[in-house]
Amino acid sequence: MTALAAAPGPSRQLAGTATLLRFALRRDRLMIPVWVGVNALMVLSMPNTLKNLYGSPAERADLIHQVAANASFRALIGPVFDTSVGALTAWRAGVYAGALAAAMSLMIVVRHTRDEEESGRQELVASGMVGRRASLTAALLAAAVANGVLALLVAAGLASQGASGAVALGLGLAAVGMVFATMAAIVAQLTESARLARGLTAAVLGAAFVLRAAGDAATDDGSSALTWLSPLGWLENLRPYADERWWVLLLFAAAVALQAQVAYGLAVRRDVGMSFLPTRPGPASGRLGTAGALAWRLQRGSVFGWSIAFFVVGVVYGGLTDGVTNLVGNNENARKIFERMGGQSGLTDAFLASMVGMMGLIAALYVVSSVLRLYGEETSGRAEPVLANAVGRMRWACGHLAVAFGGSVLIMLLTGLGFAVGYGKEVGPILGACLVQVAAVWVIGGVAVLLHGVVPRAAMAAWGVAGAVLLIGWVGPALDAPQAVLDLSPFGHLPKLPGGGMDWGPVLVLLGLAVVLTAGGLAGLRRRDMTS
Repeated sequence: MTALAAAPGPSRQLAGTATLLRFALRRDRLMIPVWVGVNALMVLSMPNTLKNLYGSPAERADLIHQVAANASFRALIGPVFDTSVGALTAWRAGVYAGALAAAMSLMIVVRHTRDEEESGRQELVASGMVGRRASLTAALLAAAVANGVLALLVAAGLASQGASGAVALGLGLAAVGMVFATMAAIVAQLTESARLARGLTAAVLGAAFVLRAAGDAATDDGSSALTWLSPLGWLENLRPYADERWWVLLLFAAAVALQAQVAYGLAVRRDVGMSFLPTRPGPASGRLGTAGALAWRLQRGSVFGWSIAFFVVGVVYGGLTDGVTNLVGNNENARKIFERMGGQSGLTDAFLASMVGMMGLIAALYVVSSVLRLYGEETSGRAEPVLANAVGRMRWACGHLAVAFGGSVLIMLLTGLGFAVGYGKEVGPILGACLVQVAAVWVIGGVAVLLHGVVPRAAMAAWGVAGAVLLIGWVGPALDAPQAVLDLSPFGHLPKLPGGGMDWGPVLVLLGLAVVLTAGGLAGLRRRDMTS
């Protein structure tokens, strides 16, 4: 009896980990390659771009001087520590690549922990010969695999700039990802909702970016205490290609080990499906009278979060507009890139148009995540009780789509207001430029609706479409990609505003295409069986 009552050993607690890891990687066989590929290509495209922009040491030295003198640009990207192309690559792409690695990691961990428990699949898995820690370990290992592949790609791709710096940057990006992976593992134990777990971890990521930005705005060498409070600041202070500080990796290792220990400690102290911060029960009498009201209740937190973030980013970019002329100076290559992204109506308008276009590309990620809420509700079984009442499929779906498409209008409108607040000029043209982006955003949303409605098993491929569009819009102009490639993105057909002339033809065509795609998806949803 004593032997039977004893706690299982470590090997038994991890039983089934390998099988669960293979299952997790198979489920994420599309999502992980897209995230890793987009992130790696963004980093690896930088050296060639920077060589074209700042080919001589004098031009690079002048850039460092301009960044050191401009607190706004340091807050946005960070300080520069060396004039080499590798150092400029780490400066230009490091913070944002680290943030993407963090977002990828938190999504992987929450997907394979709290999502599984919320859907009831974890209870079924736990009924077999699976150890208590196996699911959490498999989720963390899946994140480690994704970050490891990213590190290898970055290190191999940048080796020509210097092996030491390439390894440092690759390890730094992977380390940031694992810090947020273990943080997501803790949050998944605390919350009962996968949506809340993702939201809280994303909020921590946003706070980390703000801390780093505030610290870098205060100093030009990354030495601020605020910078050191952020994992993104640690990545910056690792200083790839600038006399690497290898000891900074010990901070990442300590944070990962400590957070993993906390996550495991919490995981073994709760029942499957439960949490340490349970969701409060709703009111005795319902207040949600329509399917649309239910959709808004489920997605309002996401809409508010995206709206606040877009407004703040708009204020930041708007505040940078007046200084862009000094930063670019006489660099014709930099001017040409802004003109390819934003039109040839003057550097200031070109910068505004390019930044508005970038915000539109990111808004496409919002609309995909919001549309795929339909897929999550359906596969988790939560849609079935709703549809069992006097609610048709179209009413249920249209409620979520109203939030998805209407929310994209709201966040782009707030982006324009943010630009107007930061820049203080051209309020009307900037608002119009932001709203024009909605046509292309809706096309991406329509693709997500079509995939979910017609081929639900391929619904997650919508992330691949959004990632490809983001990559084309982000990297294509810098690499001087052929126009045929740029035209693959719906954003490539929009008029370059502000500054350029308004052309309603492409906008109306894109809106019509979005309507057709959405209608096709709804027709498919109406005719097929619901996914269980």
